[in-house]
Amino acid sequence: MFNMFTIATFNDKMNEEWGCSLVIVTMEHVAILDKSEALAEMILQSEVMQRYEEAYITLYSDPTATALIRSFTSIKDQYEDVERFGRYHPDYAKIMREVRSIKREMDLNPLVAEFKLRERELQRFLDDISEVIAKSVSEHIIVPRDDALYSSGGCASGKCASGQACSCSA
Repeated sequence: MFNMFTIATFNDKMNEEWGCSLVIVTMEHVAILDKSEALAEMILQSEVMQRYEEAYITLYSDPTATALIRSFTSIKDQYEDVERFGRYHPDYAKIMREVRSIKREMDLNPLVAEFKLRERELQRFLDDISEVIAKSVSEHIIVPRDDALYSSGGCASGKCASGQACSCSA
């Protein structure tokens, strides 16, 4: 729960780091922040979060899976270096083949696949919560969703944020 000391400490930190401070903090703001902390705690205790945490622990406890992840991270760093020059880089074709090969091997690992499934499940859960909150405030609030291409609500073209023409009604 927030108390006046917490708010004063936050205000001092804001002033120190950003050169600004809270103008007005009402008890209503404090109550809303308390409720959001309670919601966060409920999310942390949810079955969806428990499944995600179990998949995470299982994944990162497995030496084969962690070796695949490290290997992919390493080749991804090389890819980013090569990507700057594109096809003109002497190792472009080699690095591209390695990236695809290692990514495929990593994605086919059952623990990686399970973790990704649980991660998407958690993301959908958080997206649903965000949408409920936003729509409770106003029907006109656009809530970005990680799975926008797969959902029936909002823009399915994925072009809204890119500045391209889209077919949504926003």
